[in-house]
Amino acid sequence: MTTTGKQLRSTLSEDGTLVLELVETEFPAPRGRQVLVRMEAAPINPSDLFLLTAGVDLENAEYTPGKVVAHMPAAQAAAQKGRIGQSLKVGNEGAGTVIATGDDPMAEALMGQRVGCVPLHAYGEYALVDATMCLPLGDHSAEQGAGCFVNPMTALAFTETARMEGHDAIIHAAAASNLGQMLGRICQADGMPLVNIVRREEQCELLRSQGASHVVDSSRDDFAERLAEAIDATGAFLGFDPIGGGRMTDNCLQAMERVAAARMSEYSRYGSNQPKKMYIYGRLATGPTILTPTYGFGWTVSGWLLTPFLEQAGMEVMARMRQRVQDELTTTFASSFKEKVSLEGMLTRDAMLDYARMATGEKYLVTP
Repeated sequence: MTTTGKQLRSTLSEDGTLVLELVETEFPAPRGRQVLVRMEAAPINPSDLFLLTAGVDLENAEYTPGKVVAHMPAAQAAAQKGRIGQSLKVGNEGAGTVIATGDDPMAEALMGQRVGCVPLHAYGEYALVDATMCLPLGDHSAEQGAGCFVNPMTALAFTETARMEGHDAIIHAAAASNLGQMLGRICQADGMPLVNIVRREEQCELLRSQGASHVVDSSRDDFAERLAEAIDATGAFLGFDPIGGGRMTDNCLQAMERVAAARMSEYSRYGSNQPKKMYIYGRLATGPTILTPTYGFGWTVSGWLLTPFLEQAGMEVMARMRQRVQDELTTTFASSFKEKVSLEGMLTRDAMLDYARMATGEKYLVTP
């Protein structure tokens, strides 16, 4: 038996035309470990915006009920040529109630429960999800559980990555974000020093009011000096950068080397041998990543994604992380939302121009 409901699709044509449209879709009966979830809430995360707004002229788009037609400049369209002609589902995570299951015991155990889930097509009335990608919410609401996976598990994975690689302190850029604030609470609870990089004084005040000890404003003239001081105080030679484009990763590596070189007992023309590493895990800035290798030879820049990390970490680590999210859903991992919109409401001009800005503390929640 199939179930029919609206689902958001994103299609890019060869001429750079992007169409976002709610489409009546048939969802097949779940099989094996699959469950069918009636969706109740789904956040719009930065990772969702690639298929929604990245590179698109939203100001001059054509908006009609349940549909947006916009133009993407040739350079941006060329960078996304792999998706041309494909009708892609949108929405990484959300929450809702399981209304049907496959015959696997893991799936059957979720029948009738409200779950947070990662279907990768959460912007719809229904979603077909593997039971392993569901987190029972118990008495928590769909709004409380809608963002229970991507940001919480990513923030936890940063600290897990640090420990696995022998680090006991980390740097995080764009640290006033929802994810950044979660990471701050985790690090305070776990006693892991954290260097927070933000871009405005009010963001400094926000994080300090939450107990952050090391907050550095990248807009200040003395940013490089302050960053080096924070690294020296914490011993943070591992960082995570969601900005990607520009010089944030470069700035961090330079500051790390500045600290490491000052600690050397003898000068070396090759710089320090202190290992320094930056992970880029997002593209908030879509321009080139600029590196000026003046940080010795013991440095690494690498990409980082949550799913490969979880596969590498194994089921025991993943289960421990999931349990912590479940236990601290309304405290450490609480999310707040500026606006709630329907599926049709997320495709209006005002809403899209607003959430595309990715402003701190202004996340949208879709309520199918």
